Amino acid sequence: MSGAPGIPIMTRAQRSHPLDPLSAAEIAVAVATVRAAGRTPEVRDSMRFVEVVLLEPEKNVVALADAYFFPPFQPSLLPRTKGGPVIPSRLPPRRARLVVYNKQTNETSIWVVELSEDAMEYAECEATVKDFPPFIEAMKKRGIDDMELVMVDAWCAGYYSDADAPNRRLGKPLIFCRTESDNPMENGYARPVEGIHVIVDMQNNVVIEFEDRKFVPLPPPDHLRNYTTGETRGGVDRSDVKPLIISQPEGPSFRITGSFVEWQKWNFRVGFTPKEGLVIHSVAYVDGNRGRRPIAHRLSFVEMVVPYGDPNEPHYRKNAFDAGEDGLGKNAHSLKKTETTRV
Repeated sequence: MSGAPGIPIMTRAQRSHPLDPLSAAEIAVAVATVRAAGRTPEVRDSMRFVEVVLLEPEKNVVALADAYFFPPFQPSLLPRTKGGPVIPSRLPPRRARLVVYNKQTNETSIWVVELSEDAMEYAECEATVKDFPPFIEAMKKRGIDDMELVMVDAWCAGYYSDADAPNRRLGKPLIFCRTESDNPMENGYARPVEGIHVIVDMQNNVVIEFEDRKFVPLPPPDHLRNYTTGETRGGVDRSDVKPLIISQPEGPSFRITGSFVEWQKWNFRVGFTPKEGLVIHSVAYVDGNRGRRPIAHRLSFVEMVVPYGDPNEPHYRKNAFDAGEDGLGKNAHSLKKTETTRV
């Protein structure tokens, strides 16, 4: 789509208009996000989703979308300020509004979930594979008729030959199978599905290669693979570990003011990005008469590569770039319990 002379256009196509109703994949992502935020298995199991709807955007967002979605390009529809039209590079993420009733606590809460492009893409890839008839038949050969038990992880295909040339966005999903569809504590990765080769065109949500290469029986169900409290060999927890008690009766040795941290002679600022996660800025050391001595301008994890080291198919392709491909920040979880009802 081309814009009017002198007017830049969005660099990435928008797949959904901000007022399009939520798709099945978006609803699934929103529900899974809220359920995962439950503090305990009991809270998660007691969630009842009364309503999941699109949180309609502000008028200026709708106007911006209309300017791009309805050709010819209409700059007159763009929101304006005193300095001229506002030209963002992309529309803001769509959001879902959920009304959740908790049967255990008899409380109703309202949640707002931001539907990121990555989360949507993964959900759409899973739906595409699970709707593919040859894949359904392959799972039936392994004794699985319920697609709700199947987990499809949309891994990057990597680059191992010219077939992986980066002229398309390819996903090479890894398949796993749960034993219970309604157990939030189940370790679904305990039962990998081996022998299935599948490649998905992530841009168009199409399976472009599929082959059931080798029948490998699924690992038998075993609740001990969940590694939850009490679920150990013999049914009892270890008793040979002595208690560890950490106490600071006078408080911690550090001081936090907003995002600024002071610890002994060190001080720095804490930031956060979706890709890198934790970022530390302006690290300095108070060095006697020299005063505040700068040590580092910016520190972060640029990338974290996880080579799995198995030369067999498909595992040799499992070399995940956790920052660039998935986002360390987007996958971070707080170590501090909170009582918030919004995400």
